[in-house]
Amino acid sequence: MITTMLSRGKRLGYAAYERLLKWELSGTPDHVAVIQDGNRRYAEKQGAEKQEGHREGAETTEALLNWCDELDVREVTLYTFSTENFDRDPEEREHIFDLVEQKLRTFADADRVHDAGVCIRAIGEMEMLPERVRDAIDYAEGRTAQYDQLNLNVALAYGGRAELLGAARDVATAVENGTLDPTDVSEETIEERLYEGPTRDVDLIVRPGGDERTSNFLPWHANGNEAATFFCTPYWPEFRKVDFLRAIRTYQNREQSWRTTRAERSLALVRAIEQSELPTAKRMLGRFRDALPSTEREQLDEEYDLAD
Repeated sequence: MITTMLSRGKRLGYAAYERLLKWELSGTPDHVAVIQDGNRRYAEKQGAEKQEGHREGAETTEALLNWCDELDVREVTLYTFSTENFDRDPEEREHIFDLVEQKLRTFADADRVHDAGVCIRAIGEMEMLPERVRDAIDYAEGRTAQYDQLNLNVALAYGGRAELLGAARDVATAVENGTLDPTDVSEETIEERLYEGPTRDVDLIVRPGGDERTSNFLPWHANGNEAATFFCTPYWPEFRKVDFLRAIRTYQNREQSWRTTRAERSLALVRAIEQSELPTAKRMLGRFRDALPSTEREQLDEEYDLAD
């Protein structure tokens, strides 16, 4: 009875904390990338087989997609199986492939996926995967290709360095055979040669499981955008909605800090430039004035007449 009461009290506490976090949020990231870490360690802690950890982790993944849909996140990328994971025990590896195949087909047929307009794509070195997994990928992509409300990218046989290396080799080949001028190489040139999948830069990387590293995950889309990162200790099967809301709060705080920094830099620019350039600088500063502390904002409005 005491245990039940404590459990109920804990649930009520989480519910209250969840409401508080949702009330504090004023915006959500467009693209969230998740490193689903800790399945095996969770199973070990529970005294269960590794397979059970992966199964429970898959349930958390389904819950995450519901949370993202609820919060209007437009794109999710899941780090599901890395190129380094091929070094795992063959039995565990085959179980993961079985689970991935099953979930891809289940998601592709689920009414809620079609109702939410989820477009499923796989990114990575597809030729390294078993045929049954490749078939499931083709099935899921074909069934959801017409949607664009939520993009779900599943990283399989994925490695960030391998992705960049492949793009660099493609560029080098194009230059060598004369179809690309070296002076025309740009960010767009590289992006065209990355894995087809992510449609926008990553705003937030989430990693549960206690490790504070991004593990070679989406370096072009995340590092180039200076994505916010959220690390937490619960293993992936233990990851809850309150943890996800805390992650989004981290993103929100980082965005506010970024805006404040841009505002302060714009202010310094306004005070340093020639009078002839003042109108342009004032327009730039006006975009970021709301990020400044109120006292500095009032002083700024009085000094440069930006309030209107």
